[in-house]
Amino acid sequence: MTVPYFLDTNILLYAAAGRGTAEAKRKRARDLIVGARFGISVQVMQEFYHNVTRKIARPLSPARALAWIERLEKLPLVETDRSLVRAGIVVSERYRITYWDGAMLAAAERLGAPLMYTEDLNHGQYYGSVRVINPFVPAPAS
Repeated sequence: MTVPYFLDTNILLYAAAGRGTAEAKRKRARDLIVGARFGISVQVMQEFYHNVTRKIARPLSPARALAWIERLEKLPLVETDRSLVRAGIVVSERYRITYWDGAMLAAAERLGAPLMYTEDLNHGQYYGSVRVINPFVPAPAS
């Protein structure tokens, strides 16, 4: 299975957070999730639920967060298994990043995603076969 891109949890959080101080990020995040067949992992769903119900300025109710999860689980999804944990460790050690970021990169690679959208890693850098894009970095002026 191949998907055009993989989304990190933070992109989904911006999309779900509603209007407020990060309106430009919310709009960009929504653009990435509407109409596209992106991929995620079980880890992303877990982090999303936890953070969207507790860590954002206006947390979602558990019922609203579950509605998001029910939509997300229909996407191409990487389950957490032994080989993904091991791959996440290898990636995290190789690039000296957190295990959690390494596991997401390993999941993106498993889905065949050439891109991972996140604001947590180096914009434009390749981590193995996956290139990281920060969707909130302004495009260079031409």
